[in-house]
Amino acid sequence: MNEQQPPGARYRLWPPHPRALAGLGATGLVLAGVAGAFAYTGGFLSPGKLTQSRFIDRFQALNGVHPGFRRNHAKGVCVTGSFASNGAGTRLSRAAVFAPGSVPVIGRFAVGIGKPFMPDNETEVRSLALSFRPAGGEEWRTGINDIPAFPVRTPEAFYELMGASAADPATGKPDPARMQAFLAAHPESARALGLIRARPFSTGFANASYNSLDAFRFVNAEGVSTPVRWTLAAVDPYVAQTPAPDAPHDPNYLFDALIVRMQQAPLQYRLVVTIGQPGDPTDDATQPWPADRDEVEVGTLTLDHIEAEAPGNCRDINYDPLVLPDGIAPSDDPLLSARSAAYSVSFTRRAGEEKTPSQVQVPETQTPGAQAPVTPSDTGKGS
Repeated sequence: MNEQQPPGARYRLWPPHPRALAGLGATGLVLAGVAGAFAYTGGFLSPGKLTQSRFIDRFQALNGVHPGFRRNHAKGVCVTGSFASNGAGTRLSRAAVFAPGSVPVIGRFAVGIGKPFMPDNETEVRSLALSFRPAGGEEWRTGINDIPAFPVRTPEAFYELMGASAADPATGKPDPARMQAFLAAHPESARALGLIRARPFSTGFANASYNSLDAFRFVNAEGVSTPVRWTLAAVDPYVAQTPAPDAPHDPNYLFDALIVRMQQAPLQYRLVVTIGQPGDPTDDATQPWPADRDEVEVGTLTLDHIEAEAPGNCRDINYDPLVLPDGIAPSDDPLLSARSAAYSVSFTRRAGEEKTPSQVQVPETQTPGAQAPVTPSDTGKGS
């Protein structure tokens, strides 16, 4: 789908904002980082009351308006590379991306900040958005985070979470009592936060692993539908960041470390599909599936080129998770439709605004062994 033609009700874009919950400590960092990981489809809740425009308006109220930037996950950098399928995914899905061979990929690393000029230590959540582009014109877009669960189950709860995260006009800070009341009313969110806090965040983008969180369905050539989730597991060894830097001298330390790492050698991630079993929730992203579920490694993602956001690259792609090829279908997770139309609103607003250069700049040094970067114009999509 061409991002300059905003997607319809079946399509979306993607995620988070700054430390709106600074007064709540580490939990605040997590909630602020993941709160924006979804937006809303018009009229899905109460017609005439809650629309995709109101969701984006609330993002803007929380973060301010930064013309030309995404309303969430505003701070990011573009990467390109390829996905090499090993063919193992074809028993689960007829999608062309899983046929043996290699397809080009355009991606974007970002942090959970809605303000594009905030320092990296104002969040802990990292994200990776990808557009897989096999021959034939179909496309698979996905946006994934380095957390094990999403903190809310429904669109209604997300809207409440944003309200609870808002700063009190009298103090300029979030009200801890409002957040405590939200968590008391949503025990599933409290449980999800416990899972998120149980494992420290990684030291950077390169050694983080990224999870789909929402469930989808893979459909194979015989029409058999299988519930799945997926993970891009980092090949670089995980190293815990404990604690996060208080006030790093380099406000872009996460991105600068990623640039240095990619200029040394390509990054690689294993795409691992988890197969759901009867009874596993497909409509609740706050609940991870049991650890003993079957997993299938279906290929390897290699990212070999990095560049600053600019016209024609990842800056102009709406990473809608419901841009799906034949062979991949949405589940009954209510967050999926809720993460679609508002992304269209966000894209439409920023597309009509004057663009400001990203704070994350990349020296013109090619990664060893890198291929020519893929751009939206290479495939006629996202330009």
